[in-house]
Amino acid sequence: MRDIATTLRAWMDAGKPFALASVVGTEGSSPRPLGTALAVDGDGTAVGGVSGGCVEAAVYTRCLEILETGTAQTESFGSTEEEQFYLGITCGGSMDVLTVRVEPDDTAIAAALDAILAGEPVSLVRAVEGPDLGAAVAISANGFAGHLELGAIDLPATSGRVGRFAVEAYTPPPDLFIYGAIDFAAPIVRIAKTVGFRVTVCDARPVFATEIRFPEADAVIVDWPHRHFDKTKIEPTTAVVVLTHDEKFDLPLLERALTSDAGYIGALGSRATHRDRLERLREAGLGEEALTRLRSPIGLDLNGRTADETALSIVAEIVAVRNDARAGFLTEAQGPIHH
Repeated sequence: MRDIATTLRAWMDAGKPFALASVVGTEGSSPRPLGTALAVDGDGTAVGGVSGGCVEAAVYTRCLEILETGTAQTESFGSTEEEQFYLGITCGGSMDVLTVRVEPDDTAIAAALDAILAGEPVSLVRAVEGPDLGAAVAISANGFAGHLELGAIDLPATSGRVGRFAVEAYTPPPDLFIYGAIDFAAPIVRIAKTVGFRVTVCDARPVFATEIRFPEADAVIVDWPHRHFDKTKIEPTTAVVVLTHDEKFDLPLLERALTSDAGYIGALGSRATHRDRLERLREAGLGEEALTRLRSPIGLDLNGRTADETALSIVAEIVAVRNDARAGFLTEAQGPIHH
C-alpha cells in the first residue's frame, strides 16, 4: 500500500470511497509481498496492483463489485492448476486477497496512510476471516486507530499472518546518503527514490550541493562528508555512496563508514584508485575485516557508460546487497525467481 498511499489519502480527503484489494497471504513463488494493494475508486480509476499483472483483471472486477455492495471478501488466487491456467498465473504460487470498501472516514486506513506518508512506523492489522472480516486497526506511536478487537495476540515486527489476522508492518524508508554532488548523483537520487529510499545528498561545495540540481532529493546538505556522517543516525538498512573521488573528502568519511552499522558502503573509482584507497585506509588504522566491507569499483557490471547507466548499476548493487542476492542473470540461475 506504500506505493499508492499518496493517491489513497487524496481520495479520502476528497470524500471519495474506494475499494482496496490487498495481498494478505502468499504461498510458493509469489511476485508481490503482503500489503501489496490495488485500489479502485467510484470512477473506475485503478492504482497499484497485486500480482505483477497475472490476476489484475479478476481483482479489478472484484473491486468494482465490493465497491457497490460494501461486503468484504477474502479470495484465493492460484490455489489449483486449473485456476492458475485460467487466470494466467505462471509463477506457480498462490495468494490470498482481501478486498474491502474503504470509506473516507475510515480511521484505521487513514492513520496507516498518514504514518506511511510521514515516514513513521505503523502496523495495519486486519481480520481476513470471521464475523468481523475486513475490520482493521492501525497501531503506531499515536496509539490505536480503528475498530478491530485483537485480543491477546503477539503481533510480529514484520508483515505476516497471525491466526485470522493479517499484519502489514510499514517501517520508515531506508536512508541512502550520497556524498559528492557530481553529475552521477542526480540519476542515483531519481532511481533510488523509485525503489523506496529516503535520499540525502551531501557535499562541502555549496555551488554544487543545491536543491536546484537535486530537486528529487529528500535533503541536500552543505557540509564536509565526515562531519555530516558524525551527526547522522546510521542503521543496518543505511546505504552510503561515496562519489567525491577526492581523498580529503573520501578518507575521513570512509574511516567512519566502514566501522559503522551501515549495510552498504560503496565508493566511486577505478581499480587502481581502489587499491590506493585501501592502502591509505590501512595506514589510518583500519583492519582487513572493515576494508572488505567497501564495495569498489562501485555498482554491478552493466558495461554502462552514461550517467544514467552508471546510476542504475549502483542502485541495482545496493538492492542486491540489501536482498542478499547474487545479482546474476536469472536465465542462467536455477530455482525459484522469488526467494
